[in-house]
Amino acid sequence: MKVVAGGVEVAKPAGTAAGERTAKRRRVAAEPAGVRRPGVARRGRRRRVQADAAAVQRLFQACRDVFRGPGTVPRPDEVRLLRDMLDRMKPEDVGLSPDLKFFRARDAAQGTPTITHTTIYKCPNFSMVILFLPQNAVIPLHNHPGMTVFSKLLLGSMHIKSYDWVDADSDPSASSCSSSADDQLRLAKLVVDGVFTAPCDTSVLYPTTGGNMHRFTAIAPCAILDILGPPYSIEEDRDCTYYTDIPYTHHSTADGTTDLASVEQDQGHLAWLKEIDMPRELKMCSVHYGGPPISDK
Repeated sequence: MKVVAGGVEVAKPAGTAAGERTAKRRRVAAEPAGVRRPGVARRGRRRRVQADAAAVQRLFQACRDVFRGPGTVPRPDEVRLLRDMLDRMKPEDVGLSPDLKFFRARDAAQGTPTITHTTIYKCPNFSMVILFLPQNAVIPLHNHPGMTVFSKLLLGSMHIKSYDWVDADSDPSASSCSSSADDQLRLAKLVVDGVFTAPCDTSVLYPTTGGNMHRFTAIAPCAILDILGPPYSIEEDRDCTYYTDIPYTHHSTADGTTDLASVEQDQGHLAWLKEIDMPRELKMCSVHYGGPPISDK
């Protein structure tokens, strides 16, 4: 028999009828690590908070109302609505618990940890995705072209570093702030550089502001619920681009006269970003979503 929890299928031993009755009475103690039923306590532990089974359905319905098509940037009141809903989300609401196998440090001695993701829902207007990062896993610096992204850290602790283009407000595709030493470098300003630990507020990034390019590094095993509107799409030219960041002082601006006073006086808040191929060490895999189902009717 298979038991699905948080997108993971684990084997559950079958037995005789008497054995099944015994197992039922001792269900929680007998279940393998990684399977945790909302509202059921392990022996000797305080009862867990009952999950709100309708939370993910309400979130889906709100996303469907807010993301009305590619190019839609949510209004401030819509951002507040989704952010408030995500701020109230608990790991149990999407079928997660800290003892899932994704959160074990088994990859630490086996090289680069593997990042796992599962899709709750996806359509042309938006997607709902959960990312699982073992300790020390890194999602390299990457962008979200033309997208608004809500990120809710459900479990764990992570370092986030994010940037926006210096010239994005005037022309998102411009490269006026480039380096004279290398035309492939483009100037960016630091938006976030800090550690976040669950539970914490939901972060939001926009097509040209809020830290559209960001890097995640798991300090402790993490689970992140992402809402992307619209989702990545190669067909619609919304593919993911990866970057490496270079300290600002390592290069000069194109003509040495660019006025950056209106952007940042502190050079420590500036960096040059250079496009790179997807890092070879990045290991990602997809699993089936096994949390509370949603209805798109």
